[in-house]
Amino acid sequence: MNYNNLENSVKYFSGAHDAHFGLCVDAVGFQSVKSGEHYPLRNHPSGYFFNAGKGRILQEYQLLYITKGGGTFASAHLSTQPLEKGSLVCLFPDEWHTYSPNEKTGWNEYYIGFNGSAALSYLDEAGMSPARPILKVGFNAELVRLFQEAIEVGKADKNAVQERLCGIIVHMLGLSCYLSHNNVFEEDNISQKIERAKIIMIENLYKEVDVEELAAKLNLSYSWFRKLFKEHTGYAPAKYYQELKIKKAEDLLVHTSFSVKEVAYMLNYKSSEHFFAIFKKKTGYTPLEYRAHIRGCESDKSTRGSRRDTLPALPAPPKELIDELFIDRHH
Repeated sequence: MNYNNLENSVKYFSGAHDAHFGLCVDAVGFQSVKSGEHYPLRNHPSGYFFNAGKGRILQEYQLLYITKGGGTFASAHLSTQPLEKGSLVCLFPDEWHTYSPNEKTGWNEYYIGFNGSAALSYLDEAGMSPARPILKVGFNAELVRLFQEAIEVGKADKNAVQERLCGIIVHMLGLSCYLSHNNVFEEDNISQKIERAKIIMIENLYKEVDVEELAAKLNLSYSWFRKLFKEHTGYAPAKYYQELKIKKAEDLLVHTSFSVKEVAYMLNYKSSEHFFAIFKKKTGYTPLEYRAHIRGCESDKSTRGSRRDTLPALPAPPKELIDELFIDRHH
C-alpha cells in the first residue's frame, strides 16, 4: 500500500517581526518528497537557498519533523547520521548543516523557522543542542496537528498572525521538552502504531484510506487494530477517518466558496449525493443549511461546539485539486 502525499505548502514571513513570548516565526511549511525526486525543492528565498551537497548556514532556528521515509543529516558538530521517520531535528543559527531524504524512500517533512531570546532555553530544556540536534519523538499526531495549524494560520495571513504563530511554537517547544523527558518508546509499541495510523489518515485526507490495509501495514489484525484504536481515540478507525473528512467539509463550507459538489469531490466521496447523506447524518444539516446556519451564527458572534472540535487541525486542499476544479468551472 503506497499512500499519496499531501500538497507541498510553505509560507515565508518577510521583514522584521516583534517578538511575542520571546519568539518570532519566520517560515513554516510541509514538503512531501517522493522516491527519486530532486531535493531540495527549488524557488526558496535567497536566505533559505539550499544545496544538499554543499549544505548551508541559516540565521534562525528551525524545527524539522519527519513523519514518513528517512534520510541523513550532518552538521558542523555531528558527522553524517541516519534520519528516521519520527525524528525531530533542530537546525541552529550560524551552524553549518545538510540533510536529505533517501532517494529510494523520499520523506514527509514539516518545518518551522523561528528566532528570539526564549528559543535557546526551550531547546536546552528539551536536551537539544548543536552537538545533539536530533530528538527521537516517534509518531506524534499532536505535533503534526501543531504544524498543520501553523501552516493554516500562515496561509490565512490575518491580523496578529505572529502572536498566534508564536503561541503555536511555544506549544511545540513545550511538547518537545515533555517528549524528551517522558517519552520512552519503541517503534513497534501499540501507542506508536495508533499515532502513526492517525498521521497517515491526516496526510491522506483528500484520498482514501482503507483501514483494513492500514492495519496490515502496521502488522496488526484488523479486529485487534479496531479495538486498540477505539480504546485510544474513542472512535473506530473508519469512523475517525470519516469524522476527519466531515470536519474538513464543515471548514470548507463555511470559509470557502466551493460548491457542495466540489467539496464532495475534493474529499473523495463517491458522489455528491453520498456526501450529502453522510453530512446530514453527522451534523443534522444539509451542507447548504450548515453553510447558511454557521455563517449566520458567526455574523452574530455566536459560538458553536462540536465533538469534532477535538479532532486535529487538517490540511488545506492540494493546489492540483483546486486547479482542476477551476478548469472545470470554466468549461
